[in-house]
Amino acid sequence: MLIDDLRGIFLFEGLSDEQLRDLIAVGDEVRFESGDVLFREGEAADFWWVLLSGRVELLRRTRWEESVAGVMDRPGIWAGGFRAWADQAGYMATGRGAGSGVMLRVPAGALGKWARTWFPFGVHLVEGFFQTVRNMEALSRQREALAALGTLAAGLAHEINNPASAAVRAAAALEDTSDVLLSSLVRLAEGSLSSGQFIAIDALRRELGAGTSDASPLAVADREEALADWLESHGVAAAWDIAPALAAAGADLAWCERAGQILGGGTLEPGLEWVASTLSAAVLLSEVKEATDRVSGLVGAMKSYAQLDKASLQIIDVTEGLDSTLMMLGQKLGDGVTVIRDYGSGVPQIEAHPAELNQVWTNIIENAIDAMDGTGTLRIATRASAGHVIIEIADTGAGMPAEVQARAFEAFYTTKDVGKGAGLGLDISRRIIVERHHGQITIDSRPGETVLRVELPYRREGHH
Repeated sequence: MLIDDLRGIFLFEGLSDEQLRDLIAVGDEVRFESGDVLFREGEAADFWWVLLSGRVELLRRTRWEESVAGVMDRPGIWAGGFRAWADQAGYMATGRGAGSGVMLRVPAGALGKWARTWFPFGVHLVEGFFQTVRNMEALSRQREALAALGTLAAGLAHEINNPASAAVRAAAALEDTSDVLLSSLVRLAEGSLSSGQFIAIDALRRELGAGTSDASPLAVADREEALADWLESHGVAAAWDIAPALAAAGADLAWCERAGQILGGGTLEPGLEWVASTLSAAVLLSEVKEATDRVSGLVGAMKSYAQLDKASLQIIDVTEGLDSTLMMLGQKLGDGVTVIRDYGSGVPQIEAHPAELNQVWTNIIENAIDAMDGTGTLRIATRASAGHVIIEIADTGAGMPAEVQARAFEAFYTTKDVGKGAGLGLDISRRIIVERHHGQITIDSRPGETVLRVELPYRREGHH
């Protein structure tokens, strides 16, 4: 390696020939081919790597896989060497060749020693800046993760609470119903009900629905009152316990007359009590099943939303992420927000990081709900264009003033009070869409309608 090889690289402008000779003397010229790993994420950053030619991909490991977080593709771009400034620093990514090329590798200790000799003031600045940036990055990542986790946990807890409570109530009522059902059977036995009578009353029971009557609530209430009067006139003490279940199942006075003909005076009450208990048990079992199915569906939606145990980069249908996000935000939508799903037909699947996109949808939809102050129409549309899928999230809120629209994608810019919102900001949404997915995100706002439009390419070119 010659001094002239380094002289034309912007990084070394201002160094004397002697300083360049010192660098070359202690450094190694490392040639690499496609797929060669030069340094690994997390390992001690004992060397400073400077690209002289070629292209190197920088890979970051998530929980399940490695993905490309950046590239070194211009001579003079460097990585590592952090042990020149901090004893415990490791590589922040894995460097892997994306073709043939050459790198200059310099021991971090030598880099730190020369830098302190050549630029003592600059080194003090670098050390302070390095520690500040590392601390800021750690805090930023932690905050993003906590904000996302908070949104997920709050949404899931609220959504699961209703079906879980319903299942608990139904299970408790089912226990009481089972007790009544068993006691009524004992009373029927004591009343010497014959097998023929039992078969007949069971056939009569089967004629009824199980709370599936199509009648209006008012009609059911009228029927319930008529049945209770009939039961009381026939000496049934528990008339108001039995009548609701019979009325809900579609029983009428004619049905009661037929039951009265089958059951004698001593077995009328326990017989109808048994019929009502079996009907109630069927209804309660249906409620338990519906509630537990709802909980199961929510857990499935949560797994889809968080992309648990799945690779980061996938071929996905964007509507799945939009739907699971809407489910997670169900408690924020409330009764005041009407959701219109305007999903286009023939929209192709795309290659994307679904967990990251779900954070974008969460942020945009939460902003839309806040803009409408909990009342309005939320429209979510998807359609295909040449090479892209377009997602529009529109709200009927007051709209963004021009000055807010101009700064909406700035880091740390917010119009919300402390403690409001997810704390992520549209800046992170922009980074996920533009930098991670090579797409676009734009805002079109006027009073009464704000549309955030996201364009995502079918495939992330150059990333696999």
